[in-house]
Amino acid sequence: MEDLVPQGVPDPPRRPYPPRYFPAGRTVRRLRTTALTGILTGGVSLAAVTENLDPVAYNRAAWDREVARCNEWTRPVGPDVTARARTGDWSVVLIGYEPVSRDWFPADIKGTAVLCLASGGGQQGPVLAAAGADVTVFDNSPRQLARDEEVAARDGLAIRTVLGDMRDLSAFADGSFDLVFNPVSNVFCPDLAPVWRECFRVLRPAGLLLAGFTNPDLYIFDTEALETRAEFVVRHRIPFSTLDLPEAERLRVYGDGPIEYSHTLTGQIGGQLAAGFVLTHLVEAPHQADATARYMPGYFATRAVKPPRA
Repeated sequence: MEDLVPQGVPDPPRRPYPPRYFPAGRTVRRLRTTALTGILTGGVSLAAVTENLDPVAYNRAAWDREVARCNEWTRPVGPDVTARARTGDWSVVLIGYEPVSRDWFPADIKGTAVLCLASGGGQQGPVLAAAGADVTVFDNSPRQLARDEEVAARDGLAIRTVLGDMRDLSAFADGSFDLVFNPVSNVFCPDLAPVWRECFRVLRPAGLLLAGFTNPDLYIFDTEALETRAEFVVRHRIPFSTLDLPEAERLRVYGDGPIEYSHTLTGQIGGQLAAGFVLTHLVEAPHQADATARYMPGYFATRAVKPPRA
C-alpha cells in the first residue's frame, strides 16, 4: 500500500508534514455554491438543526466528509517520511508550514509518551511514532483516526487511536503522558477551559504542552469581502462563531464545513495559565491563504510546561 491517496486526486502541495487544519485556519472551504441544505439535513432547515446543535457530532460528520473529499489536511505522510523519521530525520508542525523547533521537544523523543490531541489524519502521529515515541492519537473524527491506522499498518508502526471530544480525556488516567501535541484544532471546539484542564491532568509533572491555534482577530473580517475582493471589512465582534451568521450566509460562505469558534487570546493563553501551565515559548505564523498574511499573524503556537511539583 504505497499511496493512501485515492487515484485521480491531484497530488498535495509539497510541504513538510502538513498539519491537520485548513491553511486558512477557518473552514473546509468557503463560498461553496451548491445547494447544501438538503445535503446537511435531509431537507430540514439548517436553522432547525443548529437550534439544538451538538457541535461534537456535527463537526465529527463534517471532518469525516473532508476525509472523503481528500482534503489535503487529511492526507497522510508517505512511507519516505516515516523512513526518514526512523533515522532521526523528522519534523512536525503546529502552525503554518515551518517545523516546530526541535528544542521544544524532549532531548530524546524515544520512549516519550505522546498524546497527539485532535491530531488525526496520519500526519504528526506516524512521524513521532517512527521517531520512537509512544504515540496515542486522539481525534473527534473516525475517518481521521483511520488515516493514522492505515499508516501504522503500512509502515509497521505502533499507534493507539482513541475517538472522542478534546474537552473530555477521561479515557486516560492522571499523568499518562510526557507530551501533549495539539496542532490547530480547538477552532472547532466550543469552549477551551476544559481542554487545558484535561491536558494538565493527563500530563506528568514537567510534562509539555505544545499547542497551535488561530489568531482570533482573523474573525473580525467579513469573509466574503476578504476572500472574493481582498477587502478588509471589519464586521464581527470577538469571540465569534460561524453559528452567529444567518443561515443562508453560513451555507453560502462555509458550506457543510465544520462549525468554528474564534475564541480569544485570554481563552487560549490565559486558559493555559489558569489551568496551571507555565508558558515558556510563543511564536506566530502568517495565515497563508488570504490577504491578512501581509499585515498580521494568522496563528500562534505555544510551548508550556506542567510544573515539576504540580
